[in-house]
Amino acid sequence: MPSLSEAWEAHADEWAAWARRPGLDSYWQFHRAAFLPLVPAPGVLTLDVGCGEGRVARDLAALGHRVVALDAAPSMARHAAEAGGGLIGVLRADATRLPMSGGVADLVVAFMSLHDMDDMAEAVREIGRVLRPGGRLVLAVMHPVNSGGEFLAEGPDAAFALSGDYFEARRGSLPAEKDGLRMTFEVMHRPLRDYFAALEAAGLVTEMVREPRADDGSRWDRIPLFLNVRAVRAP
Repeated sequence: MPSLSEAWEAHADEWAAWARRPGLDSYWQFHRAAFLPLVPAPGVLTLDVGCGEGRVARDLAALGHRVVALDAAPSMARHAAEAGGGLIGVLRADATRLPMSGGVADLVVAFMSLHDMDDMAEAVREIGRVLRPGGRLVLAVMHPVNSGGEFLAEGPDAAFALSGDYFEARRGSLPAEKDGLRMTFEVMHRPLRDYFAALEAAGLVTEMVREPRADDGSRWDRIPLFLNVRAVRAP
């Protein structure tokens, strides 16, 4: 089976088209508005780890951040570089081996990327290494309730149930089609404890935890789609 980064490389062009269609997905509908308020004011250097095609990096640059965007998938890094948007630079880099010295960044953003990494815990450790003391990581992942279960029927009142072993990390593919576009999302389900254990091991102290709601009257108003976290590197 290909690695998660290899699988995302295979879907890079699909993802660029999907992510850049305004209003298509939850980023435009509510997730950007829920995530960006957790991001501190611009400092000397912001890293976007797992940048994908670069839409979050571009939004951060528009807010005044000096952003270097990084992704392990070469086509993702290419799409981000070609889009421009005022970034300092775009690097092809594995999140478990970031090409930066220790303590260089004020802020690391990992928006919807850590659950797409084969070795999430090592990536978080690397993020802790490149953050200066007092620097912050702001992350978003698919909520483990979302990745660990499914609705049992159609309709706004359908029951939702966890499937399999919630505590077991397991990989899945989620095909999607909307407005004439197709996309396959490659994800790794992990329980909550895996993410917070990784933060703790990296010397990062959790400051904020948020579970944004769709607030659109759909059945997803009852189930958390995403988990947003802000953590600070201890002195």
